[in-house]
Amino acid sequence: MIRSEIVELLRLRGSGQQELFQRARMVRRSHFGDGATVRGVIEVASACVQNCSYCPMRLDNRMPRYIYRSDRIVELSRHIHAAGIRTVSLQAGDIPRTTQTVGEAIPEMRRLFGQDVDILLVLGDKSRDEYAYLREQGATSYILKHETSDPHLHLEHRYYALEDRLARLEDLLSLGYRVGTGTIVGLPGQTLEILADDILLARSLGVQMCSASPFVPAAGTPLADVEPGGVDVTLNALAVMRLIMPGALIPSVSALQKQAAGAQALGFAAGANVITVNFTPDGDQANYPIYGSDRFIVGRDYAAQVLREAGLRPDVAEQRPAARAGRASS
Repeated sequence: MIRSEIVELLRLRGSGQQELFQRARMVRRSHFGDGATVRGVIEVASACVQNCSYCPMRLDNRMPRYIYRSDRIVELSRHIHAAGIRTVSLQAGDIPRTTQTVGEAIPEMRRLFGQDVDILLVLGDKSRDEYAYLREQGATSYILKHETSDPHLHLEHRYYALEDRLARLEDLLSLGYRVGTGTIVGLPGQTLEILADDILLARSLGVQMCSASPFVPAAGTPLADVEPGGVDVTLNALAVMRLIMPGALIPSVSALQKQAAGAQALGFAAGANVITVNFTPDGDQANYPIYGSDRFIVGRDYAAQVLREAGLRPDVAEQRPAARAGRASS
């Protein structure tokens, strides 16, 4: 599939869009059956050294910040495992300190759970040595979204070069992580052509996980008054990802539900096969405003209902592609 073909699919609405979704579901079923992956996330630190234009957790924002110690991370991970969820995701703002706190927690989690869990990290930019250390400690997966494939947009909104972000993705892949990336749909300045390039870039990297999340304008950011990303375009992007990366883990994200009631469920109609349940304690959820202070929090009962209505069953263990996909040309 080439760029122009993807652009036409991103434009679909009505019956054409429904046909696209049906194709995506058929591809998902051929690779995963009726199973869906459930992840449990602990947001282990709300501090961040980055100043991304779209993120309310950006460095310049005054807000309560917290950082969990390693023993607290282990304690909360027990709740995820006890719930029958076998993917523990540790997510944080981008700060150096998480290398130590998470790195110290992982061996204890392995002692408790053995190889019965996938330890998925979402900790932002780190050096290759730090990624290697976390891998040696027992981490198995890492998500680092490229957000946009356009070098100018990346510099405008993230304030550093896209090539640096891509170099970190290559580090993660070469170290043997299962790697995820993703795009922000409707990021100011983005065109459908750029979005198509975002998807093709993810395929060319050979990652095992990929996401599309609608841009959510948030108070306290330079983009607070900008139009949000479109739900329809996001859903179409998910469906295209499924078609060109059939074996990938593709989440339906909570930002969809924030944009429109029922939109997260539509992500599964468009071919998604992952949902993430939030296990961050209630008192700290408000201090991790990744999509704003009024973000939508996914609970266990809600996640179960969404999957049930989609005709999917939650798998106990993470669905893992057997090996890194080969590089594909765009």
